Amino acid sequence: MMKNPRIYTIFLLILVLGDLSSNAEAKAFFVFGDSLVDNGNNNYLVTTARADAPPYGIDYPSHRPTGRFSNGLNIPDIISETNGWEPTLPYLSPELTGQKLLVGANFASAGVGVLNDTGIQFVNIIRIYQQLNLFKQYQQRLSEVIGREETDKVVKDSLVLITLGGNDFVNNYYLVPFSIRSQQYSLEDYVPFVISEYKKVLHRLYNLGARRVLVTGTGPLGCVPAELAQHSRNGECAAELMRAAALFNPQLVQMLDQLNRKFGANVFIAANTNQMHLDFISNPQQFGFVTSKIACCGQGPYNGVGLCTPLSNLCPNRDAYVFWDPFHPSERANRLIVQQILTGSNTYMHPMNLSTILAMDSRA
Repeated sequence: MMKNPRIYTIFLLILVLGDLSSNAEAKAFFVFGDSLVDNGNNNYLVTTARADAPPYGIDYPSHRPTGRFSNGLNIPDIISETNGWEPTLPYLSPELTGQKLLVGANFASAGVGVLNDTGIQFVNIIRIYQQLNLFKQYQQRLSEVIGREETDKVVKDSLVLITLGGNDFVNNYYLVPFSIRSQQYSLEDYVPFVISEYKKVLHRLYNLGARRVLVTGTGPLGCVPAELAQHSRNGECAAELMRAAALFNPQLVQMLDQLNRKFGANVFIAANTNQMHLDFISNPQQFGFVTSKIACCGQGPYNGVGLCTPLSNLCPNRDAYVFWDPFHPSERANRLIVQQILTGSNTYMHPMNLSTILAMDSRA
């Protein structure tokens, strides 16, 4: 018990000021996209695209499945953790009410793509324009708590992460031989089509108030264990899917530059997750991994066949594997990716990394 009231008052003042300063640096965080960033929305939907059974979540703090396609934390979780922000809740979570809305929300849904016909086999998922409509609904809900003017400020000052594109190839163009889209378009024509549709999505996001948007490219699609199991004889990446990623990612950066020029600001920040993954794949040992080809959880060649289930092979040390399941990175790989997002050079982040953005915004 403090006897001196003056010292006690100063102590309280330090606590209050400290709390105010941390809140001043905090941003609302909004997440859109697919299974790489979904943190549980699909658990509330009738769909096969769910990660709601063990061993998913084995290394999450609760050691239980949460709907994240990971052994533990995913990229948005780690961005929040690194910045000292409270983690976002899935938008469909009944816990997302009142003051918790100020933290932001995660609208992502496993299986979706840029195109509406991507992931049709999963039936009931939140397609990207539905995610954006929910973002509009979120703003209405928040304005009922703090008013319209403050809501607009929260959104304007927020950070947004969007991860799309991989499913438009894996779960659309290349889903089956002679898919509808592959008959409509050559790959060289399909990529610009997807990019042009993505541009409309990002324009809509801007119109909804987003002013700082991290946009991740696709990873090296042909190197995931699921594709190795189907196409690889000696561990080499599937050439067609690698060609798709090699076409898509540079065109994505060009499109983001066009939008930034149009809006006269660095609204959209490109994260070269393709190169980040290729670093692990070309030299896993350099990053402390044992393998970048075999999934920790799965079955068949490279543990890449089917889904990760309670009956699957399961590695004892998830940190030694780049891939957790046939498609998704392990928590440790996600941590290395976030480190590059935060502090990476222009090879990885264009036109600047997240630490630079946050420093600029804190001075604004």
